[in-house]
Amino acid sequence: MRSLVLRATVLVAVLTLAGLPSAIAANAQEAVQPGRAVVLSKCFQCHTDAMFRDQRQDRQAWEATIYRMVGRGGLWTPEEIRLMADYLGTEFGPSARRAPR
Repeated sequence: MRSLVLRATVLVAVLTLAGLPSAIAANAQEAVQPGRAVVLSKCFQCHTDAMFRDQRQDRQAWEATIYRMVGRGGLWTPEEIRLMADYLGTEFGPSARRAPR
């Protein structure tokens, strides 16, 4: 009985540790791209991800697009606009790797 409990404990520990690298990578990616969280929380209220994948604009054009959204009622701080434009220009710019559909 004791060895069964020990085996179960070891199995749980191994399975937990197996998922750790992907969790760390996801947290590291979020830390590197702080604008992603802002885009997800602000833009996905009205838009789907297809809009971002299809536009392929540079950072300056994304910023202009975001300011057009401000003109249509979007309420974002200058810092949020900067973060979103930086993220979108990097991840969905003309030279960014295209995500599979």
